[in-house]
Amino acid sequence: MKTITRNEELILLSVLQLGSDAYLVAIQEHLSKITEKKISLTSVHLPLSRLEKNGLVEGALGEATAVRGGRRKKIYRITKYGFEALEEHKRISDALWQDYAKLITR
Repeated sequence: MKTITRNEELILLSVLQLGSDAYLVAIQEHLSKITEKKISLTSVHLPLSRLEKNGLVEGALGEATAVRGGRRKKIYRITKYGFEALEEHKRISDALWQDYAKLITR
């Protein structure tokens, strides 16, 4: 399985948390709020496109709305492979963090 970057992990988790509201701007705003840092649309769009290309998320066009001038949002959802990648990333992170408390008290 292909490993994911930290940024890709954050995007996948945001897609999961946002559910049916997981579109580009909502993901960017969610990450900005959670990280308490200004996250650019580009820093979300490029990895999100890569995740879609690699089959970890799927995008589908939602309904057109008057608020968006009749344009449709692309809504993302995590695929089976996306869940597997998140689980693998968590397994690796947990293994690396396992002894953190013991190591910093030396």
